[in-house]
Amino acid sequence: MFSLRDFVLCVSCAVLLTVQSSQGSEIIDGKEVQPHSLPFMALLESKAPTCGGILISTSWVLTAAHCPDIKKVLLGVHSIKDQEKDSRQVRNVKSHVRHPCYDKGDKVNDLMLLKLDKPVKQTKTVKSLPLGKTAKDPAAGTQCLVAGWGRTKNNAKAMSNVLMSANVTVIDRVKCNSPDYYNLKPVITNSMICAGSNGKNRADTCQGDSGGPLLCNGALMGVTSFGYKCGILKKPGVYAFVSEKQLTWIKKTMKSPQI
Repeated sequence: MFSLRDFVLCVSCAVLLTVQSSQGSEIIDGKEVQPHSLPFMALLESKAPTCGGILISTSWVLTAAHCPDIKKVLLGVHSIKDQEKDSRQVRNVKSHVRHPCYDKGDKVNDLMLLKLDKPVKQTKTVKSLPLGKTAKDPAAGTQCLVAGWGRTKNNAKAMSNVLMSANVTVIDRVKCNSPDYYNLKPVITNSMICAGSNGKNRADTCQGDSGGPLLCNGALMGVTSFGYKCGILKKPGVYAFVSEKQLTWIKKTMKSPQI
């Protein structure tokens, strides 16, 4: 149930966060990852594969709140088309818990937790990614990793069959809000991380990778949220920042006996 505490949290968030709608996310200028080298990666399905996610415990997956009605979570996947019976674990979604301050229109607090119908077994190909106690805002210029099964070209009609990754560079929010970049449409707030090209490549995320991780120095810093088209030098991807405040919400939700 939406509580008074959640209402106060949303009001405090609204004071700081203003964002307008944009588009989805995919891997551009990346490469195929070594199979099962990112064992926390989750492939999320509604009627078909549609988003990525991060296994953060044996019973919970973190993804983006804007992902459609996710019914199934596939773990231990490298190739979507291959059956991979020895590595895969498939779970149904028992509960969807969107961030209490998520707004579909402006995409603020674009985070969602999925509770699995039964815990996964941790193996070489399926392992959770531990969450840190605190999350430090990554400095501009920090190189981070994004991963997913999203499209690899703007005009591609289908998702990538295999898991891809790319190195993206964190961009200062002031620069990202400048006229040459997003020009405050949308406003890149301190609840978001802007990351993309280093000026020489076109590394980015787009349709199909929403909900996937932004990993900086091996730690989860963000969740793929939105962008404008894909691979445009001055329109980098935007990620929901897994800040200390968001970590508190995540851990509290996971401990709730009512979910």
